[in-house]
Amino acid sequence: MAPLFAVVLAVAIGYFCGSIPWGLWLGRWLRNVDVREHGSRNLGATNVYRVLGPGIGLLTLVLDVFKGATPVWLVPALSEMDAFPGGQEWCAVTVGLSTVLGHLFTVFAGFRGGKGVATTVGVLLALAPAAFGVFAAVFVVTLAITRYVSLASTLGAVAFCIALLFVDDGGAGSPVFLLGLVLAGLVVLRHRENYRRLARGEERRFSFRREGAGP
Repeated sequence: MAPLFAVVLAVAIGYFCGSIPWGLWLGRWLRNVDVREHGSRNLGATNVYRVLGPGIGLLTLVLDVFKGATPVWLVPALSEMDAFPGGQEWCAVTVGLSTVLGHLFTVFAGFRGGKGVATTVGVLLALAPAAFGVFAAVFVVTLAITRYVSLASTLGAVAFCIALLFVDDGGAGSPVFLLGLVLAGLVVLRHRENYRRLARGEERRFSFRREGAGP
């Protein structure tokens, strides 16, 4: 039972950490605004930024990244995880995936969360800092040139997977690379409507201006 308990505990901690809907809670606490009723109606940092301004938007971004990275850093070090099948690396990968799924399907908001980019960023940072640097560079350059967050997120996720082939000793068969593929796939799936808007020329570009909502 010890290995099973370790898996269940790792998944539970990751999921509930990822489920914390900072964008929703900060909007309610600080502005009495439900971001699900404005803009893209998404709980992610981009919509919070557009609706509530850079202060709350950037705070949401930092907290979403932090909630992705923290359980991946801390959970594998718990004594209960000594029995985790495959060891610490598989434990970290399992926690990371559970955290992102928690954000996508948060129990605190009717299982409807954000698109998972910021939380995925935190997971990638914790698992593979060198490959994360490639992700960050591609994201920033793409966003600066196009101002499309969806495109920057997608290309960054793909670049991360490619970078792992060169910086991860396990190569294409490593748990981190496999997780990178899964997370990149989730980024693509969660941005399907964005791609349709891009094809129609209707996708909104990122702007430092606040759209505004409520008081």
